[in-house]
Amino acid sequence: MTFNRRRKRDFSVKDLVLTALMTAIVFLATFVPHIPIPLGYAHLGDAAIFLFALFAPRRSALFAACFGSALADFMSGFALWIVPTLIIKFVMAEIVCRMADAASLIGRIGVALTLSSLWMAVAYTLAGAVLYDSFAAALGSFPGLFVEGVINSFLALVALPFLRGRLPRAD
Repeated sequence: MTFNRRRKRDFSVKDLVLTALMTAIVFLATFVPHIPIPLGYAHLGDAAIFLFALFAPRRSALFAACFGSALADFMSGFALWIVPTLIIKFVMAEIVCRMADAASLIGRIGVALTLSSLWMAVAYTLAGAVLYDSFAAALGSFPGLFVEGVINSFLALVALPFLRGRLPRAD
């Protein structure tokens, strides 16, 4: 493998520091504002995930989304949810990364955030049905999860104009 090809795949020190900082922000935004809902808790971490997916390098945003959220599950006593969280948050961030970027129109970003939030609510509902062996109980969490996604999408859209131009996307 040539040096140039390997270098593109490797994390630089700057990338590692940025990714660690983003992971910590996602963790804190997920862990600190615990709002109980059936089968779990609501939080503001998805707004951070959405903004990082719009502004940060894709690889760093995906890592921060997955591991910041999974660490919050672990520290909150929801270790059972770590594997579903890794998958769900990866797909959430990937939807936003692929559908929109910081330069996109607000409408396109809004659609990406809405689809990502819908994915999160449906996926966590299905994961809850499997983990707790009760689709009825898991279905009770869907409205709270969807409202959480809408609130986080709204917060990300409100923060977007303030951050646009200040945090250049470096993919």
